[in-house]
Amino acid sequence: MPRSKRSKLVSLTKVSKKTREHKNAMIQEVQANAEKYRYCWLFGVGAMRNTHLKTVRKLWKDSARIFFGRGAVMAKALGTSVEEEHKEGLHKLAQQIKGQVGLLFTDSEPTEVTEWFDDFKQPDFARAGNVASRTVILPIGPVMQRHSDIPEPFPHNEDPQLRKLGLTTSMVRGVPTLTAPHKLCEKGKQLSAEQAQLLKLIGEKMVVFRVALLARWDSATGEVTQMEPTDVVLDVQAGDDEGDEEEVMSE
Repeated sequence: MPRSKRSKLVSLTKVSKKTREHKNAMIQEVQANAEKYRYCWLFGVGAMRNTHLKTVRKLWKDSARIFFGRGAVMAKALGTSVEEEHKEGLHKLAQQIKGQVGLLFTDSEPTEVTEWFDDFKQPDFARAGNVASRTVILPIGPVMQRHSDIPEPFPHNEDPQLRKLGLTTSMVRGVPTLTAPHKLCEKGKQLSAEQAQLLKLIGEKMVVFRVALLARWDSATGEVTQMEPTDVVLDVQAGDDEGDEEEVMSE
């Protein structure tokens, strides 16, 4: 009898790790771009989504180079002290690399960069743990999904899932229907996994992907300029710098 694939064990020792060569290659890439471009921006992200970060990377690919992830490697590339810094003043930027942050190298003028990122906003669905930005109450009547300009009621075969996520529905003419208003979430409170899933199902986007510029290094002067405080709620959870963490780099 063939061996079942379901019972196959994979030794953790076989899981590939980022090699020293890979890290050294990234260090060299960061340093090469510090030589190539005049400015290096440190940025953070609110409501991080790889899809939207890839969009930023694509829109800037002709005039900038972006690195994201592996904070310890990026900091090492810049140099965290006066003695170790790759170019004058970079250690001031490296010392601020904490959590989920990235680097953007460019020759574009600071006003152009700040105006572009101030305008770039991408609404998205919230995840469990996000804080509700507004209160959402579902009214009496058919449960509607708003994934298009014209809302549509949920089909009958999705009623079990709606019930599993906390809605008390009844079938009226084959449509999942609420007989009383349902407060899906309350502004200022953290969302549960069930609430986040319901918001996604009905098409309610509650978070906004944004990039917050934190500081700027100028190779012409070696100075680091701190940006004004931002209203962007940053994703600040730090990754494990010794483990596997995705690097997002422009092509």
